[in-house]
Amino acid sequence: MSSGPDSLLHSAHPWIGRTVEDTATGRRGVLRAVAPDPETSRPVAWLAPPGGGTEWTTALGAVANPAPITPGTHPRPAP
Repeated sequence: MSSGPDSLLHSAHPWIGRTVEDTATGRRGVLRAVAPDPETSRPVAWLAPPGGGTEWTTALGAVANPAPITPGTHPRPAP
């Protein structure tokens, strides 16, 4: 976990940017970040609806079933 002044205490996660299932609610959303919950300081997953909208949090263990990586969802940078 990074702890620099600009890090917001975000943690790396291989599914960031991918659509995932929140098994606690049954909703699907884009995993935007893994960062501490402001109320408990425990890490939570921050998700947003795929088309935009209000972000929500869920327990990190409730994140499952990531969408496959495709060139359209994760293009490779030009060499």
